[in-house]
Amino acid sequence: MAKVTDMVLLNKPGEKILLLGNHAIARGALEANIAVFAAYPGTPSSELTDTMAAVAKDAGVYMEYSTNEKVAFETALSAAWSGLRSMTAMKHVGLNVAADTFMSAVGMGVEGGFVVMVADDPSMWSSQNEQDTRVFGKFANVPVLEPCSVQEAKDLTKYAFEISEKFKHMVILRTTTRSSHMRGDVVLGELPDEIVNKVRRHGKFEKDPKRFVDIPAHSRNFHPKILENIEKIREEFANCPFNKIEGNGKVGIIAPGLSYAYVKEALSWLNVDDVKILKLATPFPVPYKLVETFLEGLERVLIVEELEPVVEEQIKMWAYDKGLNIPIYGKNIVPRIYEMDTKRAVIAISKFLGIETPINFEELDAKYKEISSVLPPRPPSLCPACPHRNSFFAINKATRKKAIFPSDIGCYTLGVLPPLNAVDTTVAMGGSIGVAHGLSVAINGAANEETYEKKQVVVATIGDSTFYHTGLPAIANAIYNRSNILVVIVDNEITAMTGDQPNPGTGETPHGVGKRIPIEDVVKAMGADFVEVVNPYDIKKTTEVIKKALEVEGVSVVVSRQVCALYRVGKARKNKEKLPLYKVNTDKCTGCKTCIVTFGCPAIFWDAENKKAKIDPTMCWGCGSCAQVCPFGAFELVKEAE
Repeated sequence: MAKVTDMVLLNKPGEKILLLGNHAIARGALEANIAVFAAYPGTPSSELTDTMAAVAKDAGVYMEYSTNEKVAFETALSAAWSGLRSMTAMKHVGLNVAADTFMSAVGMGVEGGFVVMVADDPSMWSSQNEQDTRVFGKFANVPVLEPCSVQEAKDLTKYAFEISEKFKHMVILRTTTRSSHMRGDVVLGELPDEIVNKVRRHGKFEKDPKRFVDIPAHSRNFHPKILENIEKIREEFANCPFNKIEGNGKVGIIAPGLSYAYVKEALSWLNVDDVKILKLATPFPVPYKLVETFLEGLERVLIVEELEPVVEEQIKMWAYDKGLNIPIYGKNIVPRIYEMDTKRAVIAISKFLGIETPINFEELDAKYKEISSVLPPRPPSLCPACPHRNSFFAINKATRKKAIFPSDIGCYTLGVLPPLNAVDTTVAMGGSIGVAHGLSVAINGAANEETYEKKQVVVATIGDSTFYHTGLPAIANAIYNRSNILVVIVDNEITAMTGDQPNPGTGETPHGVGKRIPIEDVVKAMGADFVEVVNPYDIKKTTEVIKKALEVEGVSVVVSRQVCALYRVGKARKNKEKLPLYKVNTDKCTGCKTCIVTFGCPAIFWDAENKKAKIDPTMCWGCGSCAQVCPFGAFELVKEAE
């Protein structure tokens, strides 16, 4: 089977290939002659970033894994200022991180096309909220494009660059978890000569302080120009080839993005064909001229869109100003929360048309709940041999679980689950240290205050990539303000949760070896009061160091460093290396369940018949932690790694 990178770089116009939505966007960017791509990985956008990293050298594209979304945005933006087509990608909450620059840069415009790909996550499959980026686009007056298929994901990406360059205005390409991760046939277009010949392009920045220095005297001129530009783009979108009117009837449905596909499926399921449809690939700004044409002869309209009523509000406001007397339905029928699907579209359209659904969904849901109630629960879990489990176990031993545990965004957030129960708060990237500092100051006071009294221990946990992302300002703040907290940086030497991307702690880049920045050197330079590096696979030593750190007044940092088990095992299997294997000596096992009720490795389970712990050999990854946890020495090494 051909590699995805080979398919994305295939220069055979007209060839049809199967691609993931994110891969199709990468192909679209290459066909658009992108020169610079910068991003911080975040599900559901990660495959786009990883694909661009994989093809960058062979396409003459500069690509970087930036330390966070704001830095990535600024890298790509400045390339666009220099006349190069550039792109950045992030998940929806990543746009919050980039928002400061994003909001200020709109009025400055661009020279080369600049596309901001933002992947939303309705139903929060891998996110802490389900904010709608289209609202952000409307707020900032940045056009938003939204594909309805994998083919359109590629083609709309090219169109986004063209619109951006034509109007010198950045453009958002908004996807969702479903459109980023669905697969479909894609007909390839032609790759530019620069991409085919691996030509690394360089831009030229023309100084213009009145444009690029965002002081009030200059920025006051931006807003009127932004509003004027967005209306020009609205007019342009009336002729957008990805917007279309189809069908006939007295009732109409407006469906932006992927909702269009669900509407089409729903109408087919309902066996309804006398409905007029407006397919919108441009949810902001809505092209009013096209809407006006669509509404001709209609008696009522339903707007089917995922999450917020972005299109609905624009059209209702415009219709009111125009004095149009036509009922417009939307969020009074279509749910405002969670992911759109065919079932939801069927229910909404059935209500709108006053017809019965083809099946009784309430009965179906009741049967599903009945069946699912008897199935064994399958909660998420840290992997076998995950070093984070050891770190949390050592923290629990050292603190006797009596501390407050703010944590962060990453695999280690799963430390919230039993039996570890070592996460008390998680808000956003980098939030663990800021929250830890705030809790300590609120409960104990700052270490330099006369009223300071250490009533409560606060232990924050944060990953290596997250530390570089937004942990740096937070720990600088804690040190500067004389906080008294312990920060355990669980360094698994990779950005594991989003797909094993590099970060400053690894020193690797898509263009070769960069410069590694050791975490311990950073926190020492910042003035942390205690810094030590441990290997969490040595549980006893890790516990001792954490206890020692807790005795220090001030900000203590323990870097708990061990490579991600999944990454390590993947490399071993690729190299056909065998892993160590452990088993339970049933003569020594007393059935105390310490390994299960305090440690919780998924490779260890309870043998109810023999009332002993047991290891699943297909899941054991040979870290040996179980042998350290068992008080009776019942876990033994079967064989060494080969």
